[in-house]
Amino acid sequence: MNETQAVATIDRSGRKENAAPRIMIVEDEPSIALMLAYNLEAAGFAVERVERGDEAELRIAEEPPDLLILDWMLPGVSGLEICRRLRARDATKTLPVIMLTARGEEKERVRGLSVGADDYVVKPFSVPEFMARVQALMRRVNPGRVASKLKQGEIELDRETRRVWRAGREVHLGPTEFRLLEYLMEKPGRVFSRAQLLDSVWGMASEIDERTVDVHVGRLRKAIARGRERDPLRTVRGSGYSFDETFGRD
Repeated sequence: MNETQAVATIDRSGRKENAAPRIMIVEDEPSIALMLAYNLEAAGFAVERVERGDEAELRIAEEPPDLLILDWMLPGVSGLEICRRLRARDATKTLPVIMLTARGEEKERVRGLSVGADDYVVKPFSVPEFMARVQALMRRVNPGRVASKLKQGEIELDRETRRVWRAGREVHLGPTEFRLLEYLMEKPGRVFSRAQLLDSVWGMASEIDERTVDVHVGRLRKAIARGRERDPLRTVRGSGYSFDETFGRD
């Protein structure tokens, strides 16, 4: 089980205390919303997608998420105005907000941050960088909701120190191999195609060949499985790769 997805318990308010953190995406471009939702769900978050600003305000009032991803330009009510209104209300003044926008000028970034956004991401953006920003913001505002470490069997990955161990032995990985292992460990058993791994680990704008994925998987395997140690990575012929969900159970 993903460490982000802890066993749920019910507190006095009726909310599941240890359920997966909820993220609301308010974005009217379907391709961007779908890409964000896919990567956030793969990382263990529960995701709700909304296309209109006025609809988002109603949903937030009914059930505030743990983090809000908010596009600047929206039908109904602009993201900038939504953020301003959220900060004016006691119930949502501390709600973490990441604002998405095509406006990259300094004065526009300052404007977005001045209305209360916690972070500001300019389109087009790198998926790995965006996911790192989400994880960093979640840890900062609510450290109990996002695990800083992933552990599967005898393999442990520390997101904060960017280090990996297997049975007490430190495994030295390059930045790409670390991101690849982290991504696969977040969703053990799930098979990711080479194209999906390119989008999520290397970023949407990557122009490298899909065969590069095979090279980095090979490097990761060589570093993490020595001698007769069991290989935790599974190759699914014609489909892609996954982290073996049975690893550490035998």
